[in-house]
Amino acid sequence: MKKLFRLLLIVAFLGAGPVAQAQQPKKIPRIGFLNQGSSSSASLPRRGSLGQELLKLGYIDGRTIAFEYRFAEEKAERLPGLAAELVRLKVDVIVANSPPEIRAAKEASSTIPIVMLGIPVDPVAAGFVASLARPGGNVTGLTSLSGELLGKRLELLKEVSPRISRVAILWPLPQYKQQMKEIEPVAQVLGIQIRSFIVGTSLDDLESAFSAISKERPNALLVAVSRLIYTHRARIIDFATKRRLLAMYDSNTFVEAGGLMSYGVDWTELFRRAAIHVDKILKGTKPADIPVEQPMKFELVINLKTAKQIGLTIPQWTLMKADRVIK
Repeated sequence: MKKLFRLLLIVAFLGAGPVAQAQQPKKIPRIGFLNQGSSSSASLPRRGSLGQELLKLGYIDGRTIAFEYRFAEEKAERLPGLAAELVRLKVDVIVANSPPEIRAAKEASSTIPIVMLGIPVDPVAAGFVASLARPGGNVTGLTSLSGELLGKRLELLKEVSPRISRVAILWPLPQYKQQMKEIEPVAQVLGIQIRSFIVGTSLDDLESAFSAISKERPNALLVAVSRLIYTHRARIIDFATKRRLLAMYDSNTFVEAGGLMSYGVDWTELFRRAAIHVDKILKGTKPADIPVEQPMKFELVINLKTAKQIGLTIPQWTLMKADRVIK
């Protein structure tokens, strides 16, 4: 009888393990979004696009995946603290789309995977990865090739108006030196003089640049991308339109808001690829083994309303190349 009793105890003990384990709530992966902007910014639809792509891959918000958002409210000095919060929460992946955000995340953790989302700088030169093919650390993701596309944007401006001879470039400070090397040879071939106007992180910097550009009286304006420039895009568009400047932008968001032209990456495709990166990491692939991707698809968007407003006729061959024309 004692032997039977002991046997029953052993069976009960062994059977309790799986039951207890089954009762434990299953941990769902958490994705941390580190953003220098605000929760009400226009970048929200972009984050929604990433979530939609993850949904297509089988993830359901609140059931099989959870999102943690941290916003610096345009105060870059808050990023390190917010990155540390995400690390303490033990998120499985951190998604960031600007160099300051990535740097803060990378300094906060050398183990949590970080996915770059279309950053406008060379991630190797910035020190985020060892190489594009073999990132080598906890950072991978995608670039937007903004610097490499500056020459193409300059060519399109010249195509639209062959008389262009002086182009002002609105630069964010971190990208200036690296990207100037890429655009200067193109400008020389096209016979264009370029003048650079640097903006930092304050609205005063932008207003000072406006004043200096007005004195120079250029034919056209080329706008690089930064957090400040994106946040105050309405001011920039208004400035260019009032001075009847042919303006070329980095993103179709500017053209949709009234800017003249943009040539840049297809962000829908970029977010689809970013979701695939996140999916691979959640399934066990190390970021060090996921090559950093460069975009393969670009789009030219033209706003004919703005062209008419500044007295510009867009050549038919340029319109034929456009992926989208706003009338």
